Amino acid sequence: MSATPATVKGPASYFPSIEKKYGRPVAEWFELIDASPLTRHMELVSWLKSEHGLGHGHANALVAHTLAGRNGGGR
Repeated sequence: MSATPATVKGPASYFPSIEKKYGRPVAEWFELIDASPLTRHMELVSWLKSEHGLGHGHANALVAHTLAGRNGGGR
């Protein structure tokens, strides 16, 4: 029997398309978000959109995942 691959859900489901579209591994985006002096979700989303050209959904997924990791949600 072959194992069925787990379906990725939530913000992480966007990660392959983020890496493909913007040419950077998501780990780099996490580092940028962590290094930012901004702390609020929508501030970070707006910053990624305006300064780095990300679309809203991609920016939102990266920020949600990063902030969840900060709050014990794992990363």
